[in-house]
Amino acid sequence: MTQRVEHTTVMDRLAIDDLVTGYAIALDDGDWAAYRALFVPEGHVDYRSAGGIAGRATDVADWLAEMMLRFPVRQHLIVNRRIGIELRDGGAPGDTATVQADYLNPMHLADPHDTPPGKAAGASAAPNYTCAGRYAFAARRAADGWRLSEVVVHEKWRRLLPAAI
Repeated sequence: MTQRVEHTTVMDRLAIDDLVTGYAIALDDGDWAAYRALFVPEGHVDYRSAGGIAGRATDVADWLAEMMLRFPVRQHLIVNRRIGIELRDGGAPGDTATVQADYLNPMHLADPHDTPPGKAAGASAAPNYTCAGRYAFAARRAADGWRLSEVVVHEKWRRLLPAAI
């Protein structure tokens, strides 16, 4: 492998890792425009194993915008990322990649009596919800960089805990 190929491979791996991080941040911040921008136009998402829906990323973003109102506090921790980049003949990196990554997602359910964001915090009686599992991401090199072509969630467990008041 030449230094140029090694450099390109490292840069691709960093860009793909940043794409997965951007996915987690967009979900946590409720930035649905940023979420949509992470995908190729025909991108597909499958959240069915976690009780969600499957479909085009743009449609799933609309569903998430409504659904995540139930979880005003959320934090996606995506770890143990295994990135595989397709190789061309000669060992140069290709234009598709896969990422297998575990996730832990603690969230706080909305309570109508919670203090609005930006105000002095008070105790909440709403429970905390945590789920975990594995993501299967597929990515493709696009004109403007790496983009997600598919995201599939494989939820392994979930737990609802009463709030500690």
